[in-house]
Amino acid sequence: MAGLQQTNSEKILLSWVRQSTRNYPQVNVINFTSSWSDGLAFNALLHSHRPDLFDWNAVASQQSPVQRLDHAFNIARQHLGIEKLLDPEDIATACPDKKSIFMYVTSLFQVLPQQVTMEAIREVEMLPRHSRVTREEHIQVHHQQRFTQEVSCFTFLLLSCCSKVVVSLTYPISL
Repeated sequence: MAGLQQTNSEKILLSWVRQSTRNYPQVNVINFTSSWSDGLAFNALLHSHRPDLFDWNAVASQQSPVQRLDHAFNIARQHLGIEKLLDPEDIATACPDKKSIFMYVTSLFQVLPQQVTMEAIREVEMLPRHSRVTREEHIQVHHQQRFTQEVSCFTFLLLSCCSKVVVSLTYPISL
């Protein structure tokens, strides 16, 4: 599967994130999808480089995932000049979009200190290669596939009905 492969840039970026968030026990970033959905990883990454910007404990313990994500995106916009490219509601799901998160974290990487050790890269290389799909992620993918099939079927039926209407309208009815 193409989604299971990890590029060198992903390894380096993931290594940087893991190294930066190592001192935050609530945060364990292992991918660019579900590891980010609760908002803790974004806030820990910002706090590890700019602890002067906010109180970590207040953010980590009192807010919902959407509030934590909104907080991180607002801090990044106000203090680092990174536009709020992601909607908290889109990230606070079982399996948020990998490319969107990767792009946003890359933006953070460009403005924050970028020191990555070989040890951090080796650690990422030791993470399991297979993607651990949770039951919720499996159900979500199944529902998306089923919905797509149902929409396709509905579209086909709708087009079939419309073509019959068009055909019947083009031929005059003789009485």
